[in-house]
Amino acid sequence: MSARKTPSNAAAIPATRRDVAAVARRCRKIVTRRALVAAGAAVVPIPGLDVAVDLGVLMKMLQEINEAFGLTPAQIDALATRRRLTAYKAIAAIGSSYIGRIVTRELAMALVKRVARRIATATAVKYVPLAGQALAAGISFAAIKYIGERHIQDCIAVADRVIEAERSRR
Repeated sequence: MSARKTPSNAAAIPATRRDVAAVARRCRKIVTRRALVAAGAAVVPIPGLDVAVDLGVLMKMLQEINEAFGLTPAQIDALATRRRLTAYKAIAAIGSSYIGRIVTRELAMALVKRVARRIATATAVKYVPLAGQALAAGISFAAIKYIGERHIQDCIAVADRVIEAERSRR
């Protein structure tokens, strides 16, 4: 039996700011683990491997963060109508292209293009023995960490807006 979550038993948008903080802490651990994987791939001097790994890491990481915050498309669709509308309004206000959407290779590639200069530098320097590989790993780690942290901040902002909207209705 698979341990993979289905929309019916997956997490919902956190109900309190304390819950949001707990989810954010868990997600930051995910981001660090994924950034380490990307850094490890950046050390290997095989052309294109680092970019392929970065894409895979980003797709998986963003999906995991969305799921932890209850912000996958299936999770949002399962919400009560009012809460679902509030979530979509919050997502639109934040302006994130990655919350409430299936993270495709194309979306991940758009993110990679945003930090392309860093990734290009990492790719170029990794062919310098030892120091270049270490620098490439550091750049790759920092790029994935940056994207992950930005996504967590966007998810926190959406969750906070949903919580605030529900508070104001009471």
